[in-house]
Amino acid sequence: MLPIEYYSYDDYSKWKGDWELIKGIPLALSPSPTITHQIIVSKIVFELKESKNCLILGGTDWKISNDTVVRPDVVLTYNETNDTYMTKAPEIIFEVISKSTAKRDEKTKFKLYEEEGVQDYIIVYPNDLKAKVYKLENGHYLKVGDFLTESYTFEKSTCKASVDFGAVFERFRK
Repeated sequence: MLPIEYYSYDDYSKWKGDWELIKGIPLALSPSPTITHQIIVSKIVFELKESKNCLILGGTDWKISNDTVVRPDVVLTYNETNDTYMTKAPEIIFEVISKSTAKRDEKTKFKLYEEEGVQDYIIVYPNDLKAKVYKLENGHYLKVGDFLTESYTFEKSTCKASVDFGAVFERFRK
């Protein structure tokens, strides 16, 4: 069943506020991320700083098609040439779960990123101080594991990156 209204990138580009557009359906990104969310995003970016081959971007639009634009929390992308938004599937995406986006990140974006060929998808759970790492194998995500204090290296990625989840969550451990 189609929604009553169907939107395109042209519509999306005129909206005020923070939105995503998935298959023509607008989805608000409000309320704004919590301080904990933003600290974790910053820690992930810091951990990825050694990636020499890729751009590390946060809060950047990825225009998948004319009716689908998402804004992942952190991406590593290779060989992007557009300055307005990403046009190619990032190699690695991190989404930090919040109450308002959990279902979208765990279900809708999981399937979308899988279909688009994102090699590694990491869902970060601030309340649990845990990250679930998924790797694309034969067109489907396979769970690598739950990471609490361990490090993970993206071995097959052009980006040559790794993340120490102990360092990402250190501030919040008691």
